[in-house]
Amino acid sequence: MDIRVLQYFLAVAREESIIKAAESLHMTQPPLSRQLKDLEDELGKQLLIRGSRKVTLTEDGILLRQRAEELVELMEKTKNEITASDYDIHGDVYIGGGESDAVSFLAQIAFDLQQEYPHIHYHIYSGDSERVTEKLDKGLIDFGLFVAAPTDIEKYNYIRLPMRDTWGVLMRDDSPLADKDFIYAKDLWDKPLIVSHQASKDSEIFQWLGKNEAELNIVMKYDLIYNASQFVKKGFGYVIGLDKLINTTGDSNLCFRPLYPTRESDLFVVWKKYQVFSRASAAYLKRIQRELRASGD
Repeated sequence: MDIRVLQYFLAVAREESIIKAAESLHMTQPPLSRQLKDLEDELGKQLLIRGSRKVTLTEDGILLRQRAEELVELMEKTKNEITASDYDIHGDVYIGGGESDAVSFLAQIAFDLQQEYPHIHYHIYSGDSERVTEKLDKGLIDFGLFVAAPTDIEKYNYIRLPMRDTWGVLMRDDSPLADKDFIYAKDLWDKPLIVSHQASKDSEIFQWLGKNEAELNIVMKYDLIYNASQFVKKGFGYVIGLDKLINTTGDSNLCFRPLYPTRESDLFVVWKKYQVFSRASAAYLKRIQRELRASGD
């Protein structure tokens, strides 16, 4: 099984048609069909269901598509790193992370570095800590931004950032709790709550709430706080999340109140131990380290 055949397979999965895939690949249909049949014979699995109108993937085909996308992406990343110029730093930096105001710090580092090396390009992947860790371990990203250290932090090299994220409640500014300076756990026990999908029953937030999930009125779970905020604007509930992610100034009808006792999360930039960086990624890491030294952190 080689990369070229996987690219053919991905084209068919994308187009849902062997004819259209052949056109996009600038080849004829018979050799493409033969390559796909050889791939199925090699794996001993049916990957495609060839219907009269479109081609769909079997369960094994869906699994292969996921793995093939990762392999092709890693191949392209590796090729770009190897062919990069020895004289001018250019290439790609891959970063994954959840929602955090610390992204603005990483953005500033990228902007500063761009002034010196304008041919560096950046790829930002958003996701929860599990997804970011998976991409990091597979070599699909160079750096992960974590809100709170990964449980297996010793597997990685890391930098603890000087800023911290503060937990609180995002709500409408006409809600009963908006007059408070801080939100106590008991204030939320009878309120409709919107919590992150990452908040497990053993998480710090549920420990702070002092009740388990079944005892609370959780009306929604979210991945992106921006999407959740649209529900808050309609009076759907109260979001428990991090500060400075949603604009609550100007004509916004939202406000943010911190939790009490205060709950803050440390922030980490993480990368694999013994990671072999591209010149672009190495330059990015050096710029982070230099900035932190200059600020005394």
